[in-house]
Amino acid sequence: MRGALAAAILCLPVVVLASLVTISWDELIEVDQRAILAATGVTRSHPALFDALITWQEIFLPWHVYLAALPIAIWTWVRGLRGRTIWGVATMLIGWNLGLQAKLIVERARPLYDDPVSRAPGFSFPSGHAFNTAMMLVTSLIMAWPLLRRWPSPARVAVVAAAAVVIVLTALDRVFLGVHFPSDVVAGVLLALGLAFASYLGYRYEPRRESR
Repeated sequence: MRGALAAAILCLPVVVLASLVTISWDELIEVDQRAILAATGVTRSHPALFDALITWQEIFLPWHVYLAALPIAIWTWVRGLRGRTIWGVATMLIGWNLGLQAKLIVERARPLYDDPVSRAPGFSFPSGHAFNTAMMLVTSLIMAWPLLRRWPSPARVAVVAAAAVVIVLTALDRVFLGVHFPSDVVAGVLLALGLAFASYLGYRYEPRRESR
């Protein structure tokens, strides 16, 4: 119950964004469209940037992202955080599905503009790449935090900062390739953060958990 309530509160900004997208709020649509045209203009003018963006896109496919979480799950399991590991893996897998369902609910079309630099199938809101990358990294950090907090402070900061940079770069990748609006990637990241932290709050207050 605590987790469901937290999810309703933490994911409220995404619901608001989805509502604005659904009613085609002029101000949001204009900002999104201008950003896409500006970003793709930069990409179109820099072939090396385009190649880097395509490579990043392939590396951060959802199934690649969640496969990368496997060593972290093995690490936490072996180090005795078994309940926490089960929670983390379940949260990531359920989150992956919820992200797909969100696309089907909103059904936003991909950006349309002249001379596209790239194309992608499916619906646009929220961004699957941004959502799944944030979902995996945030959940993995929470799952492994009892082990990470034993590390020196600079190392912990570096890990968290690296995760944040990867999330931001993945979001930018989608916009500069012109396959997602800025509101799509913002919604993807916010949805991932909301679901991950709501799930952890629900897990944290369950009885008979190992030490946190």
